[in-house]
Amino acid sequence: MKPTINWQIASVKDIKPETNKVKSFTLRLPAWMRHLAGQHYDIRLTAEDGYQAQRSYSIASEPEREGEVDITVERINDGEVSTYMHDVLVPGDGIEARGPIGGYFVWEAMMTEPLLLIAGGSGVVPLMSMIRHRAAAGAKNPTSLLYSSRNFEDVIYYNELEKLRAANGGLQIFHTLTRSQPAQWKGYARRIDQDMLKEVAQPLGKTIQVFICGPTLLVEAAANTLVKIGVPSSQIKTERFGPTGG
Repeated sequence: MKPTINWQIASVKDIKPETNKVKSFTLRLPAWMRHLAGQHYDIRLTAEDGYQAQRSYSIASEPEREGEVDITVERINDGEVSTYMHDVLVPGDGIEARGPIGGYFVWEAMMTEPLLLIAGGSGVVPLMSMIRHRAAAGAKNPTSLLYSSRNFEDVIYYNELEKLRAANGGLQIFHTLTRSQPAQWKGYARRIDQDMLKEVAQPLGKTIQVFICGPTLLVEAAANTLVKIGVPSSQIKTERFGPTGG
């Protein structure tokens, strides 16, 4: 039997800005359970009049961390939960949390097939949990992240990804910036397309396992194109979010 996942009051241990619109929140959990990379937590706000707002946020931290998790949250201007978390929460505050949740979009280091991770915007968050888990577990499977952002300023975890790439044999990071690029930019500068996916995916071979997370249009286009170039749909897992949320 699966353990019952109840609401608990998480304590905000730390808040770290990632970009102008994105922050990571470290939550200490009195009823902590080890998560799988790719799972999420529900966060709930309850007003004095009883009104509740609830959203799901992917876990960014690796399962090896004990007693706490990081969730990385993009501030949505009219979002009820994300604006509260960005504008009101401070370390030491409590917030209602429930998790870990989800069993489909998950990766474990015992899975040894080559790994292709494709992210759009804040869709990188559950994939970052997988990359951190891979590093913490000492996994050696060839892994590539293809990460699409609008501008360089919007890239979440850029410095940490560079450090992980430098420290980890077999991890490659590919960025594409779709709106603007800084001077001397060496990455891609367009939306994810068939040529880009061929360049990134084909060196990983036939047994590649793919996880794609981001806005619905990006996820569907990337998944369909991978199938077109010969990746079986059974080896592709997707998680998508719409244009709104928060």
